[in-house]
Amino acid sequence: MTLSIKAGSTVLFIGDSITEWGRDDSTGSLGHGYVQRAADLWAVVHPDHPVTVVNKGIGGNRVADLRARWTRDAIDVAPDVVTVMIGINDTWRAMDSGEVTTTEAYEADYRHILDRLVAETAAQLLLIEPFVLPVTPEQWAWRADLDPRIAVVRRLAAEYGATLVAADGLLNELAVNSRGETPVSGFARYADDGVHLTDEGADALAVAWVGSTEPV
Repeated sequence: MTLSIKAGSTVLFIGDSITEWGRDDSTGSLGHGYVQRAADLWAVVHPDHPVTVVNKGIGGNRVADLRARWTRDAIDVAPDVVTVMIGINDTWRAMDSGEVTTTEAYEADYRHILDRLVAETAAQLLLIEPFVLPVTPEQWAWRADLDPRIAVVRRLAAEYGATLVAADGLLNELAVNSRGETPVSGFARYADDGVHLTDEGADALAVAWVGSTEPV
């Protein structure tokens, strides 16, 4: 489903470090990741439909962190469009620190923030899957924890009538099909540590975001 955006809309991006990626509230900078690139590409493709882009990514956030700051960083922004990408840190902390967020808890918190958005705003929703590009052998094992979270996002997108960007499938397909000396070099081309996007990875996600939207 393509998300239609009116000129003058406030478009909020919220999530973890992949969204944050250098943003600076004091200067109004959107950072240098996929959010800034999506904003720039929208302006180029739709110059007659300007929008105000707001970046509320915070590095290290898990879904519970998003729930805790939802009033300040989502509801109070009064957005017309909200893009959410959250979940990789829920998996990462389980893998490196044993700090487990169950799939059930992940879904409950994610559902809570979406319920509040529906009840308290008229915002349209776009959900982006969390993803991992396995640049190390250990990251292949992350899939057992991450894949159920991706399934949750897909189910919630269908249930809430949100537009879905299937980032995990998209980025892994690009990486596997890219040319490189080893499989790892293909994955690292788009996320050098398997999580944080390179410039090429950020461009790919920005293109996917803009391709899932249209002016109206």
